Amino acid sequence: MKLRIINLTPEQLVGLLQGKASPFASGLPSDAELLDAKVDLFSRQVSLIVRSESFEDVVDTVPIPNLVLSVPEAVKTTSTPMLKPVATVKVVEVKPESSPAVAKPPQPDLSRYAHKMENEFSPEQRKLLSFSVKDDCVVVKPVMFLKVEWDDINEVVRGIGGRWVKGDIISYWEIPLL
Repeated sequence: MKLRIINLTPEQLVGLLQGKASPFASGLPSDAELLDAKVDLFSRQVSLIVRSESFEDVVDTVPIPNLVLSVPEAVKTTSTPMLKPVATVKVVEVKPESSPAVAKPPQPDLSRYAHKMENEFSPEQRKLLSFSVKDDCVVVKPVMFLKVEWDDINEVVRGIGGRWVKGDIISYWEIPLL
C-alpha cells in the first residue's frame, strides 16, 4: 500500500485552490495522485489521501501513515515579513458606572453537542451529509440528492428532536442543541 494522508486546515486548502504558494506542494512526488478527501468541520481538518509509487510500501493491516512534508527554509523566511509599527495606540478601558456585577452562566460548548448529534447517524449516512452549528441548532444538509436514504435520515433526525426545513433553493434539517 503506497498511500499517505496529508492533513490541512480549511484555510490551507483554500489557499491551494486559489493558487497561493504552499510550503508542502513542492514536497509532493511528481506522480502523486489524490484518491480521497474528507472534511471534518468540527475539528477544522481536511484529510487528503494521496498515492505515489515513490512512497515506501506499507502493509495493509497498518493504518495509512501521515505524509510529513518539510517547509523549505526560503518559504519560512519569506512567508513572515517583519513589519514596522506605524503608530503607537493607547488602549483606554471604559468602565461602566455603578453597574451591578451579574455572573453569566457558562455557555456550553456547542460543537461538542453537534458532534454527539453527528454520531447518531451511521457512517454511510454521515458521508451524505454536512453538519454545521447555527445559533442554537445543528444544521444538517445533504451533500447530494438523497433517494432511498432520505427516509432513514429523516427518521434519525426526528428521533433526536429535529425537523425538515423546506427552502426555495436549499432544504435542510434543523436539530435544536438544548
